Amino acid sequence: MGPGETLLAGLLVMVLAVALLSNALVLLCCAYSSKLRTRASGVLLVNLSLGHLLLAALDMPFTLLGVMRGRPPSAPGACQAIGFLDTFLASNSALSVAALSADQWLAVGFPLRYAGRLRPRDAVLLLGCAWGQSLVFSVAALGCSWLGYSSAFASCSLRLPPEPERPRFAAFTATLHAMGFALPLAVICLTSLQVHRVARSHCQRMDIVTLKALMLLADLHPSVRQRCLIQQKRRRHRATRKIGISIASFLICFAPYVVTRLVELVPFLTVNAHWGILSKCLTYSKAAADPFTYSLLRRPFRQVLAGMARRLLKRTLRPGSTHNSSLDLASMVHQVLKRAPRPASTHSSSLDAENDSCLQQTH
Repeated sequence: MGPGETLLAGLLVMVLAVALLSNALVLLCCAYSSKLRTRASGVLLVNLSLGHLLLAALDMPFTLLGVMRGRPPSAPGACQAIGFLDTFLASNSALSVAALSADQWLAVGFPLRYAGRLRPRDAVLLLGCAWGQSLVFSVAALGCSWLGYSSAFASCSLRLPPEPERPRFAAFTATLHAMGFALPLAVICLTSLQVHRVARSHCQRMDIVTLKALMLLADLHPSVRQRCLIQQKRRRHRATRKIGISIASFLICFAPYVVTRLVELVPFLTVNAHWGILSKCLTYSKAAADPFTYSLLRRPFRQVLAGMARRLLKRTLRPGSTHNSSLDLASMVHQVLKRAPRPASTHSSSLDAENDSCLQQTH
């Protein structure tokens, strides 16, 4: 294994560890909080995190072995099963992100009617459509024997068939990426633009209120006025930054792999192995980035994590704290008893003195 493969293997190990830990935290938060899992967005997040967790646990380790060994798994039929999971989970991940963007647009654009427009059972139906579409492409690839070990990507996924089947495979690959990449990207961009428009209108209303308040309160200290203006600028850029991060993460993670797959179809072009593995690692990095983009960095999840941490600390500190307090109480009582006078001993000494005087008088 050369230095390039070593660097790619280290990157894959880091992505694998972060994906496992972050998605497990998201599922733990949804299991702990009933408010998170009973919403439509909670159902979508559970589906996304569960898919990412399966991808990290069942697909990434075999790609890591492919990078290190340079060959597929030795078990018969294992590579086809892993390729089936890879195709299914990658397509489902992109469609789930698109569903989350649509849910965010409904929540921001129609806040009063959101609960009636998208209920948890509607989210389940939406996810059923996404799973059905992903399953159709995976079953079609498996039925056509297009799943196997691809040396250009060091993974079990779609592989180039013999020359007579290339036109059918090219049509299938183009349709797969059109429905699993271009369609979700269009949905994300359209819904993000709508969310940005609504957020800008809200910010403009808040800016007007802030300016009127500053005009009425003319005797405010200049530092307070400056702080209000800074908060006003932050509100303007916050929505743009969040929307830009979601679109950029989708493009950076999926676009290189999709373009490389389409370039692979050109007969006179070959894919460099290092670039193919790197593009595959970028698609895997989506499983590590989505929990932070859509869950863990948001206030409801941070509050749930803080509550879980407080409860865990109380359980771990309770036996030690009571034991330490009992030890401190025992030491205090011991010190008090040590310093206090002893009435029984003084009484016995006085009785001994009286007995000695009586003996002396009798003698």
